[in-house]
Amino acid sequence: MSHHDITTETISFRGAHGDAVAGYLAQPRGRGPFSGVVFLHHMPGWDEWTREVTRKFADHGYATLTPHLFHRDGPQEDPVALAARVREAGGVPDNQVLGDITGAMAVLRGLPNASGKIAVAGVCSGGRQAYLAAALVPGLDAAVDCWGGRVVPQQPDDITEKRHLVGIDLTDRIACPLLGLFGNEDSNPSPAAVDRIEAELKRHGKPYEFHRYDGAGHAFFASDRPNYRWQQANDGWRKVFDFLARHLNG
Repeated sequence: MSHHDITTETISFRGAHGDAVAGYLAQPRGRGPFSGVVFLHHMPGWDEWTREVTRKFADHGYATLTPHLFHRDGPQEDPVALAARVREAGGVPDNQVLGDITGAMAVLRGLPNASGKIAVAGVCSGGRQAYLAAALVPGLDAAVDCWGGRVVPQQPDDITEKRHLVGIDLTDRIACPLLGLFGNEDSNPSPAAVDRIEAELKRHGKPYEFHRYDGAGHAFFASDRPNYRWQQANDGWRKVFDFLARHLNG
């Protein structure tokens, strides 16, 4: 149930390589303690819907910081044009994203009302990055992958100089519980790719839960896009907040 009065602000924090990175911070008012969420935006960028999601997490009691992962490429640029340019250039480097996540975690842990527990959550390209973080970023208590594509590479150009990490090959290193939400009409990740990820998680004995939705494709949470499916999205959000409550507030 959402009930928190929240504050929001755009901040600058130190990400990978000590770079100054913009972040959208939303947090509940009150003494807390409040657990934290690092939210990773989709390929369309640090857009209006991304900020809405950041506030939604805060409204449910989580101090949430969304790094602007494309900030270095054009902080003042229109998010649609910037995302197209970043995509054309091959995305953002995996190691840079992991460094930005680590920096965002430090901000959340430094808040005066922080509980110290932190999850990473991402959608689309951010879902893949959340999967990588679950394996490679120390100190996470939970991870949420919403329809993250390319965890299982499906095309030869899915692996690039910038996107060089193969998520499924890192499954044995996942060190926190993982939640995955997927649409059965999605092509990236396809249902077959989700099957492969699930089999690998089982093979390594990792704590996870996957939920798959008929009648939903990619980005079915995105209320500003044609793929939005309100029934599946509402159920998915319930799954997200139940998962976070168990692993961050338990």
